[in-house]
Amino acid sequence: MRLLPTFALLAAVSILSSGAIAADPLTFEKDVRPILKAHCFHCHGESGVVEGSLDVRLKRWILTGGDSGEAIVPGNDSESLLLERVESGDMPPGEKNLSAEDIASIRQWILDGAKTAREEPLTLDDGDYITEEERSFWAFQPIASPEPPVVKENVSDNPIDAFVLDRLHREGLAFSAAADRHTLIRRATFDLWGLPPEPEMVDDFVNDPSPHAYAAMIDRLLASPRYGERWGRHWLDVAGYADSDGYTNQDTEREFAYFYRDYVIDSFNDDKPLDQFICEQLAGDEMATGKDASQLTPQRIAQLTATGFLRMAPDGTASGGIDRDLAANETISDTIEIVSTSLLGLTVGCAKCHDHRYDPISQADYFRFRAIFEPALDPKKWKAPRQRRVSLYTEEDRQVRKEIEQKAKQATENRTKRQQEHLDRTLYEELLVVPADRREALETAFKTEKSKRSAEQVALLEEFPNVGNISPGSLYLYAQQRARRASDIERAADALEQELIEQTRSDQLAKVPAEQREAIAKLVSIPADTWTSEQQQLAAEFPGPLVDASTLKTFSPDGFAELQRYREAAQICRKIDAKTDLAKMQDEINAIRATAPKEKFIRVLTEPANHVPPTHLFIRGDHKQPGQELGPSELTVLKGNDPAEIEPNDPDLPTTGRRLAYARQLTNGKHPLLARVLMNRVWLNHFGRGIVDSPGDFGFLGSKPTHPELLDWLATDLMRGGWNLKRMHRMIMLSQTYQQVSTRTEQLDRVDPDNRLYARMTVRRLESEAIRDAMLVANGTITNRLHGPPVPVKEDAVGQVVLGKEMLDGERKPTGKSQLGEEASRRSVYVQVRRSRPLGVLETFDLATVAPNCTIRNYSNVATQALLLMNSSFVIDQADQLAVQAIRAESEVPQQISNAWQRCFNREIENGVLTELTDFVARQTSAFRSRDAKLSAEAAHRLALASACQAMFSSNEFLYVD
Repeated sequence: MRLLPTFALLAAVSILSSGAIAADPLTFEKDVRPILKAHCFHCHGESGVVEGSLDVRLKRWILTGGDSGEAIVPGNDSESLLLERVESGDMPPGEKNLSAEDIASIRQWILDGAKTAREEPLTLDDGDYITEEERSFWAFQPIASPEPPVVKENVSDNPIDAFVLDRLHREGLAFSAAADRHTLIRRATFDLWGLPPEPEMVDDFVNDPSPHAYAAMIDRLLASPRYGERWGRHWLDVAGYADSDGYTNQDTEREFAYFYRDYVIDSFNDDKPLDQFICEQLAGDEMATGKDASQLTPQRIAQLTATGFLRMAPDGTASGGIDRDLAANETISDTIEIVSTSLLGLTVGCAKCHDHRYDPISQADYFRFRAIFEPALDPKKWKAPRQRRVSLYTEEDRQVRKEIEQKAKQATENRTKRQQEHLDRTLYEELLVVPADRREALETAFKTEKSKRSAEQVALLEEFPNVGNISPGSLYLYAQQRARRASDIERAADALEQELIEQTRSDQLAKVPAEQREAIAKLVSIPADTWTSEQQQLAAEFPGPLVDASTLKTFSPDGFAELQRYREAAQICRKIDAKTDLAKMQDEINAIRATAPKEKFIRVLTEPANHVPPTHLFIRGDHKQPGQELGPSELTVLKGNDPAEIEPNDPDLPTTGRRLAYARQLTNGKHPLLARVLMNRVWLNHFGRGIVDSPGDFGFLGSKPTHPELLDWLATDLMRGGWNLKRMHRMIMLSQTYQQVSTRTEQLDRVDPDNRLYARMTVRRLESEAIRDAMLVANGTITNRLHGPPVPVKEDAVGQVVLGKEMLDGERKPTGKSQLGEEASRRSVYVQVRRSRPLGVLETFDLATVAPNCTIRNYSNVATQALLLMNSSFVIDQADQLAVQAIRAESEVPQQISNAWQRCFNREIENGVLTELTDFVARQTSAFRSRDAKLSAEAAHRLALASACQAMFSSNEFLYVD
């Protein structure tokens, strides 16, 4: 009896041993090379760097060893120096030590005999050694065309449901029940519009008895321009759209970047095939030749505008105080990152300085990929942002502007003439108040050309600066001082008048007979009303010596005329304001010019004709250390299914044609990644999670697809269906998978807590833009207008970024209020995207960061969000507007609350909630009036109702879509 357990134990050991023996031995390519590539290649083999003479990129080189001898001894872990160094933590230096699992793998590989899976290459000189294990990674395989599985109990004829239900059944799960119509219309409208539905839309859909009501509602949503704004915003994230250059703190604004935004929105609204959409963005400038390339037809403008995709990266090359070469190369690097993450779903940028640590992308691959774009983005012949623009001016626009400019030129000549008149008048007035004996010389000095003035003239003008300083630039100062100048002239006139009277009296007295002169002279000092009859007779006989201001004109007409010249000059000086007069004329000139068509530009990427610059690999990524020259090519690992090469210089095009050739390779239906990446992103934006949950990284470190067959089927169907996106929306949204309720169950939480298998719909928090826009829709203030310049943002007095045109005082502090009118209520997609100034109300709810682009948004749940909803002036204002709308619509408080509730949540309010809110509004009204006795009952009620509306805006039901 005691032998049986012993035998059983021996049998168990034998079974375990035979299992271990039967297990496949570890191989270098599959189990060890990825570890060494991630941690050791950088110093031991890559880019010619071989520290300690040890190259670990191939097994035979590891056997050869370095300065310390052979690095491993197959079958003997204790004698293997490589294992000893990684176990001790000496290797890799300065980095995180290898994990215990990685060390165990290296040890087991050595013990297994340090085997390779196949014969190793003779050389790695081309730098593109990719193992079969790496090539076999799912993302690099051709897109399959799987047939939808046949699933028992599947009542849906939608292929998507077959794939999802088949996966659920394997886990013992099934679909949840269908959501009700209130839930579906809110879900669908937010998905396709990024907005809540209007109450009328909800009523129409809920009360529509047709079995096709849901499908018809989806079609109406897709037909609306709101669809392009919503899905255009998704693409703008991955394109890294911004209205500023970034790179430096100056963050220069991009005046016409919005044309690319509008192109994207229009492309989605027009249901432009995605292959055309991609080709235009990569090579729109190369898609037309000959006359078609030079004529700015609407189609040609769209193609050129599309290349703004390659202009979205931060670009500081126009800024001062920067290393221009470095800035240009960093712009190219960011452009490559945007292209690769958005279209390939690969982090190609990780291979800029060395081979990719995890994915089979060599540094040479990176620079071959860069060579596709280098003719247009040549750092040696770099073009600053303003040099990469195409004017949208037509010949008709130019003719109109020419005619308007002629009018403006004539008005300018009139203003110049008037300005000279003001200068002459000012000189004339200033000369009136200088000593008479200096006037002629002073006037001559002033009118003498500055370079030809004598020293005496210069000194004279300095002695009388009020004359010497007269100029067109100082004319406004003289205009401000005209009251002073008029008073000076009047004083001079008074003095002249007195002088003329005295001189005239003297002259006239000399004409009186000598015996009567003394008597006449005495009369001047005697009041006329005290004269005797004899004196009156004498004065009547000889009036000249008694001349005064009233009779001066009679006895001294020349003197009186000179005096009048002074008086008139003083009157004119007080009356005429040169500053106002000239400013008015300038305003008229500006108004004339303002009628001309404004010249607008599109920001494009083009390459010069016959420009074929070389592309060099940068050693360690340093642009100052160029290495081998490389030609343009797709990534090596992606060429297995379509080995077509990109010609360095297409003889049929004036440009190299590299980008166009690459765009066609991407969209020819054979590329393993593009359609997968695009459909994964579509799925992500419908379900809140992608089939691959790392939409910008389909590589080894990215998430594995939860439903690989479904993803391939969607990608294939997209291409077979003409790359038509609206068709894919319909298919997804009409599926049972999409229409489920979001209710959690104990079983689902146990088997699939993250809902990766889609046994229900996932509750999703709205994006920041959708939250802001939903408030504008709820209170009825939203401005639904397509296209145009962005709504500007600025910093307010406390540093918050708000909507508004920046107005600064002399110390560059915000001052005044800029009135935006209805612009302030435009959709968030039209709000200016300043890299350094994200709008505060959007940033708090995880606004997309464009550094350089955003492949997936974060969805945080933090205290600052609640604080913003409580304290933001924007939220408070929008809640007040909702209250105003409700008060206008209904007279009774319960109906007002019901109205606001319906507009916020698209459903009727429950009686219990209505009672609570009605009581709340009553208590708040009393509280507001008790705090402020001057507050009217109507104003207090409005404040109280606004508080209730603000609570609605802050609720989970408003912020999340079910």
